[in-house]
Amino acid sequence: MERKHIMRIIIGTMVLVSVALAIWVSQWWLIFTAFIGLNLLQSGVTKWCLLEDILGWLKLGQK
Repeated sequence: MERKHIMRIIIGTMVLVSVALAIWVSQWWLIFTAFIGLNLLQSGVTKWCLLEDILGWLKLGQK
């Protein structure tokens, strides 16, 4: 599986989990959702993503 697909799975899961936690636990979990969005925006502008580097260090997925 390509690294980009793994990243999309991880990010999508994090968003869904944070929204579920905001619904059932506390609305403060929406801060985590906003952080994910800001990170996606930053990686789009700078073309650098920490998650991609982490997956590379773990040797997960092909680039």
